[in-house]
Amino acid sequence: MDARPIGVFDSGLGGLTTVKKLTELLPGEDIIYLGDTGRVPYGSRSRETIVKYARQDAAFLAGFDIKAIVIACNTVCSVAYDILERAYDVPVFEVVNAPASAAAAATKNGRIGVIGTAATIGSGAYEAALKMAGPGLTVFSVPCPLFVPLAENGRTGDDDVAALAIAEDYLKVLRGSGIDTLIMGCTHYPLLRAVILKVVSKVIGQGVTLVDSGAETARFVANSLHSQDLLSPGGADGTIKYFVTDGIEGFSALASRFLESEVNGKVEQITLE
Repeated sequence: MDARPIGVFDSGLGGLTTVKKLTELLPGEDIIYLGDTGRVPYGSRSRETIVKYARQDAAFLAGFDIKAIVIACNTVCSVAYDILERAYDVPVFEVVNAPASAAAAATKNGRIGVIGTAATIGSGAYEAALKMAGPGLTVFSVPCPLFVPLAENGRTGDDDVAALAIAEDYLKVLRGSGIDTLIMGCTHYPLLRAVILKVVSKVIGQGVTLVDSGAETARFVANSLHSQDLLSPGGADGTIKYFVTDGIEGFSALASRFLESEVNGKVEQITLE
């Protein structure tokens, strides 16, 4: 048993999709969440900048004597996971392999799509993970860089004309691909699930399974902590503390919507530089 908190970080709001699932699976765990909202998005940054930001994010969380780090950012995982995994003596979890395994298990025809930031898609991380999860799979990867700013600005409704137009412009390249499974390879993208589903149905057809990278990672984290006897002793519900690098008000409003619970009073603005 281990009562220390779990540390989770992301470039902004996206990691909250992982936090939400973690609280459902592990209600007794304390969580420290860092959203680097002042420097979002990471996906268009250089490798050197992403590594620098990732080191700062992880170092901040490590100051809370955490028992595990969850990198709830596909961009960081695809570029800097190995660096962080070697730097800390607690388990460090990434958000690529768990959804890749879930997609390999879900597909019926072996044709899988992946959408993500430019950095994630450019890294080839999902292609490599899917190759290990299911040899013979055919993968179609599409960068969708504007999805993160859409999510961060609350443009997530399936009646949002701008969001729908941007999504269709990105996803139209998958027309004729025959995919039956699509990995949302960024933890921000589930916030746009309704938009993505509507456009996927239009350009690809009905019956495409969406794989949520944050939710699949949360399941993997829960199982791993249980198997390593690192879960909290239990009793009271766990607490969540939120830290951001930009204004609290905007974060609190959006976070409350996506977590389906109020976060007011639990958010603190900090500086990482």
